[in-house]
Amino acid sequence: QVQLVESGGGLVQAGGSLRLSCLASGRTISRNFMGWFRQAPGKEREFVARITWREGSTYYADSVKGRFTASRDNAKNTVYLQMNSLKPEDTAVYYCAASSRGREYEDWGQGTQVTVSS
Repeated sequence: QVQLVESGGGLVQAGGSLRLSCLASGRTISRNFMGWFRQAPGKEREFVARITWREGSTYYADSVKGRFTASRDNAKNTVYLQMNSLKPEDTAVYYCAASSRGREYEDWGQGTQVTVSS
């Protein structure tokens, strides 16, 4: 099992930037895939981005491609989501999640609120 703690959310104006962090602890070696998801009020949770610990390979949802960047610091057991050119529609609770195979995500953080004002 892996414990995940997100931080870095907040209130920002449209066009601004935020960087989310996700600190992982526990059996992180069993979870190569780290995903970022978000859920806006009244909407289903959606995939945002993914990065792997070993290879550093990334994958993004079309809605954030070119604006968001996932990265990781293996020494700190932390993954990041740099969010630039934020839009009001990016407002959501952002979750970090861990997966062993990149399909189902077995471990989830508590989420961090991101609010983008117009």
